[in-house]
Amino acid sequence: MTTAEAVVAALVAHGLDTLYALPGVHNDAFFDALAKAGAGAGAKTGGKKKIRTVHTRHEQGAAYMALGAALATAKPQAYCVVPGPGLLNSAAALLTAYGMNAPVLALIGQIPQNAIGRGLGFLHEVRDQAGIIARLVDWSARIREPHEAPRLVAEAMRAMRIRRPGPAALECAIDVWGRAGPVKPHAPPPVLEPPVDDDAIAAAAKRLGAARRPLIVAGGGAQDASAEVTALAHALQAPVVSYRRGRGVLDDRDPLSVNLPLGHELWAEADAVLAVGTHLHYPLQQWGIDRELAVIRVDADAEEPARFAKPAVALVGLAKPIVRRLLDVLPAHNFKRAPRRAEMQERQARMRKRLEQKLAPQLAYLAAIRAELPEDGIFVDEVTQVGFASRLAFPVYRPRTYISPGYQDNLGYGFATALGAQDARRDVPVVSISGDGGFLFTANELATAMVHRIPLTTIVFNDGAFGNVRRTQEERYGNRLIACDLTNPDFVAFGKSFGAEAVRARTPGELRAALRRALARGGGPTVVEVPVGALPSPWEFIHMKRGRGQ
Repeated sequence: MTTAEAVVAALVAHGLDTLYALPGVHNDAFFDALAKAGAGAGAKTGGKKKIRTVHTRHEQGAAYMALGAALATAKPQAYCVVPGPGLLNSAAALLTAYGMNAPVLALIGQIPQNAIGRGLGFLHEVRDQAGIIARLVDWSARIREPHEAPRLVAEAMRAMRIRRPGPAALECAIDVWGRAGPVKPHAPPPVLEPPVDDDAIAAAAKRLGAARRPLIVAGGGAQDASAEVTALAHALQAPVVSYRRGRGVLDDRDPLSVNLPLGHELWAEADAVLAVGTHLHYPLQQWGIDRELAVIRVDADAEEPARFAKPAVALVGLAKPIVRRLLDVLPAHNFKRAPRRAEMQERQARMRKRLEQKLAPQLAYLAAIRAELPEDGIFVDEVTQVGFASRLAFPVYRPRTYISPGYQDNLGYGFATALGAQDARRDVPVVSISGDGGFLFTANELATAMVHRIPLTTIVFNDGAFGNVRRTQEERYGNRLIACDLTNPDFVAFGKSFGAEAVRARTPGELRAALRRALARGGGPTVVEVPVGALPSPWEFIHMKRGRGQ
């Protein structure tokens, strides 16, 4: 086998059926191996599994599509690009995958092996490419010979699933891809769950069981523990706060599911907090802590719980088995609390009224989207005014149906990420929202959507500006405007120029009607432009004052 053939075989053996990629000379032998393996079919033929290639128009599109597919499926996904500029073009998506704990495997080409590190000026050479990669992922390696390929692919796949999930990367030099040699399959190494610390579980159960007003904060690490977190919330009568990555862990129709600003109120009242799979950034760094608050952290990263402040109890490992074990132990320590259903419904109603009074335009558009998107449909937000409001008020009913970029919060990630989510989840509709600024970061991938018939529905809220930048300059810098106003294409004509369906909706009602038609049509992408003026600021509901401690 050649190294390229060995890598393709290993990817298939590990269950990957799609590769997002942009070809180039450094990886020609690898793409030839994909072609010989029947990469275009993406299905079983004659009992043989195959892998399909989804080619994009830019490296960032390939990497973001892999990110979206990983977030939507909870399964490892892969992309392949050339070295140097190709790697750097994909780096923002790889960085975002790290911040979102997404299992994305980057396959990166390299210059000839004997020239690496010598500064000879080869095409796409970059100084210390391996060092750049190592700062974006938790695990990386270089394939130097064909026989190494199966083992290194297996190690990469394992690395993405142990401890803190996240991306991995493999480099391969241009002259190594086509090199042939004896190759033996390498069985995927077992992924062993770390043992649950029963002493820590008992300590956590005692604190939670004795708490008068417990609170749960759910992050992205709790997405696969939805049933367990829901059961624990009801056992404790504990509200569950979610924001961005934690949305959908608890069904928003449950009275115990609360948004960020109501969570801020509850944090000030709580005597015990269980943080599941979250950095706990806003509570710890803005809302405040004191001696009366016992914080219990559940996190797959052993370094995370004490990064800001030492918790009362740290439970290191995957959320699902830990919370399940807490459920087993809690009854012996849990006192019976009065149901909080009526209280939470009344407080939620007050908070909704506050949000509606301030953010009515955004909430009307979000209500139109929610009315047409099925409860298992996937919503992908963006760094835009409607996106910020969605993090506070878009109802989410199931895990992995709300995708948000986490702490990188990078403008322009949304469209291509949503494209990957829709490609990987052809069984459910995906709706992407963008501003006019962010959409044009990757709008060229409409070509990818057309050639691969990806039925993504994209809504572009067009205010003719980088709206958040403009508001900041107006409010904080004396209205001295710089580099914030935009000149845009006609987005309907732009979409149609690719062959996509494209319409304009000027009201929430028109948006709902356009969505109904788009989701019923399928078969290809739809762009819906929504012209808007300046929208009201959501920031008073996101950056809130300290509620306790110093």
